[in-house]
Amino acid sequence: MLSGVLFDLDGTLLDTVEDFMAVIDSMLDEHQRPRVAPELIRAQVSDGSIGMLSVAFATRPGEPGFDALRDEFLTRYERALAVHTRPFPGIMPLLDWLDTEGLPWGVVTNKLSRFSIPLMEQIGLSERCGSLVCPDQVSQGKPHPEAIFKACAELSISPQHCVFVGDHLRDIQAGRAAGMDTIAALYGYLPAEEDHTAWQATHSVYTATDLQPWLLGRRNLETIDV
Repeated sequence: MLSGVLFDLDGTLLDTVEDFMAVIDSMLDEHQRPRVAPELIRAQVSDGSIGMLSVAFATRPGEPGFDALRDEFLTRYERALAVHTRPFPGIMPLLDWLDTEGLPWGVVTNKLSRFSIPLMEQIGLSERCGSLVCPDQVSQGKPHPEAIFKACAELSISPQHCVFVGDHLRDIQAGRAAGMDTIAALYGYLPAEEDHTAWQATHSVYTATDLQPWLLGRRNLETIDV
């Protein structure tokens, strides 16, 4: 039985890349560095500030100045979390359908609580979200399934009756490790060279609009009396 749905946050539920780009661009300008192509930053969003800064400033953790850049980035982003961020097209109708059907939904993310909680509040989804699990709330983040188990417990559903949607390999790995069906959100922040077929997700979608028909189809199959 389909009893609930869990989503990754950045690149799956919310399109956050423009707010990240705004911070990166302002930092590059102030540091008198050339701007980088937006698609390069987009492909690094799932790897967080470390991935984005590594590409934008051609540096790595442990190199001189990296920690200061990261602190600057996080401070600036925290001040402007939801200027351009919006749910992906198709997400709001899907959430409306889940609410109408009485199917609880939640978010399991590797984005820290300090950003995730106010972001969901500013977007207007915090009251509707049945569970929001961040990496600082568990001992092990994705791809470990601990956060998924916590979210399912908060939603009062079995992992086997839940579906996890994500745009990164670790999302699919976490969902599979929890024993649930998984959907690869290929509209998210995947590098162009990523081979998503190797993820072994249960299903893949190229737009968020395609999520509801698949979930509806699965639920309808469960109602057939065989």
